[in-house]
Amino acid sequence: MAGENLTSSEYIKHHLTNLTYGQHPDGTWGIASGQEAAKEMGFWAVNIDTLGVSVILGCLFLFLFRKAASTPTTGVPTGWQNFVEMVLEFIDGSVKDSFNGRNPVIAPLALTIFVWIVLMNTMDLVPVDYIPHLGQLVGIPYLKVVPTTDPNLTFSLALAVFFLTIYYSIKVKGPGGFFAELAFHPFPKYMMPFNLLLELIALISKPISLALRLFGNMYAGEMIFILIALLPLGVQWTLSLPWAIFHILVVILQAFIFMTLTIVYLSMAHEESH
Repeated sequence: MAGENLTSSEYIKHHLTNLTYGQHPDGTWGIASGQEAAKEMGFWAVNIDTLGVSVILGCLFLFLFRKAASTPTTGVPTGWQNFVEMVLEFIDGSVKDSFNGRNPVIAPLALTIFVWIVLMNTMDLVPVDYIPHLGQLVGIPYLKVVPTTDPNLTFSLALAVFFLTIYYSIKVKGPGGFFAELAFHPFPKYMMPFNLLLELIALISKPISLALRLFGNMYAGEMIFILIALLPLGVQWTLSLPWAIFHILVVILQAFIFMTLTIVYLSMAHEESH
């Protein structure tokens, strides 16, 4: 239910504001008083809600999957064990289809990325007012519970994939091979400056596209839920249920795309240069 004492623009702004901790312009440290104050805190400000929810969901993923792995049944598997095995088979099939090298890190990485992003995206299906209202009852002024609607998190995930791609490119091809891949393709060697420009743009665009695709889709979904929450109660139920059902596909699809592109980028990093 939308806040009774807020205008529509104030309500939307409130739900799009993170709980941010950092240094105020006067030199003191504390919680930002709003969106503008958070901007003034600069680079070292931390969105506590994004960090907290993502860590909690990551721990939940580890706990649930470890529980399934540590208590397997010898006969007919339990429902949860059967579900975990199905997810593992799906990830294993995706890695085999997209990754051409040999690296024991890729499958666990793909599993972690897929399940973690699905869990974070799923928070978008929680009614927009429920958790922020509980936070206000205990004195928390702002609370965004969908970590993937924060570009800080999506860019962090994308940069982690980017650095892994660079690391394995240099490890597999060597520094010279990695440089040759950037400098001598796709045009002849005498066009090295142009090749470098093209390849560096292509390289840098990978983490940017990864981050913005996930952020943009989830942010748009969150915005629609917020706009629906501003409507009369009867209309809310009429619109929110079909949108939530459709959004389930977005939640899973965006995690799958991020995971698949990660596998593809790392597969390209493992390809020997010629």
